[in-house]
Amino acid sequence: MVSLKTIRWLFIISALYDFILGVIFLAGFRHVYNYFNIALPNHDGYVQFAAALVVIFGIGFWFVAHDPQRNRDIIKMGILLKLSYSGVAFYHAALGNLPGIWLPFAWLDLIFLVLFILAFKSLKR
Repeated sequence: MVSLKTIRWLFIISALYDFILGVIFLAGFRHVYNYFNIALPNHDGYVQFAAALVVIFGIGFWFVAHDPQRNRDIIKMGILLKLSYSGVAFYHAALGNLPGIWLPFAWLDLIFLVLFILAFKSLKR
């Protein structure tokens, strides 16, 4: 069982991680892509929309940190987010067509996924 204090810290860290990462890609993805020699998409909106969703999840995780029990459903959505990103990234890594910059994020999301599941199971229904 994970303590309520630990759950709160987990979601504070996750909120900051996702919010900051989302803002960086929302505002400056072109610089990141150029630095890592990644081809830019044919429309900025593809990256910006995904980045905006990551920002929104960061805000949601902040809500969880402040009241984990009340916001259990946001944890469920976070589990799906982390499963989606890490699953897609590891799939493309296995195919050999994932730029290296994305793999550390996949590993971090896999760790968050496991911790989110443990946190969710520790909360009372």
